[in-house]
Amino acid sequence: MRRMREIRIAYVFALQLWLLLGLALPAAANGPEIVDPAQLSIAFAREVAPRLDLPPAARERYAAQMESSLSAAGIVVLADQWIVVVDRNPNVQAAMIFWRSSTGEARLIGAGPASTGRHGGFEHFETPVGVFEHSLANPDFRAEGTENELGVRGYGAKGMRVYDFGWVEALRTWGTPRESPMRLQMHSTDPVLLEPGLGTTASKGCIRIGATLNVFIDRYAILDADYERALASGHKLWVLSPDRTPTPWSGRYLIVVDSGAARRPAWSPRPGLRKLACNA
Repeated sequence: MRRMREIRIAYVFALQLWLLLGLALPAAANGPEIVDPAQLSIAFAREVAPRLDLPPAARERYAAQMESSLSAAGIVVLADQWIVVVDRNPNVQAAMIFWRSSTGEARLIGAGPASTGRHGGFEHFETPVGVFEHSLANPDFRAEGTENELGVRGYGAKGMRVYDFGWVEALRTWGTPRESPMRLQMHSTDPVLLEPGLGTTASKGCIRIGATLNVFIDRYAILDADYERALASGHKLWVLSPDRTPTPWSGRYLIVVDSGAARRPAWSPRPGLRKLACNA
């Protein structure tokens, strides 16, 4: 137990040091300005681990699900932008970043393992499907890095951004199943105790993602269209990092889908079988 705690402390210290270096040396961490969506794919491969390598057929299916979700929600995308798509299917559990043009062209930038709602636990919800807007109506905040009574940092290391999508209706999976309000967030998780389990259903209904994916979405302002508009109007937003490198395509939509996969696809192996991309 003592050895595990020492490892945990060392891991968190290294992660926080990496983040601090990123803040101190933005040019080295961020690289050149992103002027083409293809450049962000290169940055994703350099900065995010672990990653999932979707085959072309899977990319096309998720792009189609993204389109059908937007259509069902009555949303007309008028500008080129980034969109985050999450597959809540228990056999997949993945978060993806797409670039979607105003004419409907879609390109997958990158994907990583995620964790959505686990059935059966007290106060556990099924992560709802649909299109969820990220806006200043539900301001984000940053993790304090504090531990709960079980020694778990639920929002991850200190400084990790918590993306807030407000109150939504979701299926509660304890007691009598019924729709109830749930606060939908997307955030990091404990880097030692919980992050290795990404790729399985584990949350109370929110979407857990890896620390490097969280930093990537934050740094490149993937979901910050509303925040960018506020900045342009002269507002000061404390939650935004000083090392951010926004692109011309900041978006605002998180789309949760369920692919209906009956078994695990080879590109999304269980956590125990997954290799970090840097070691693959």
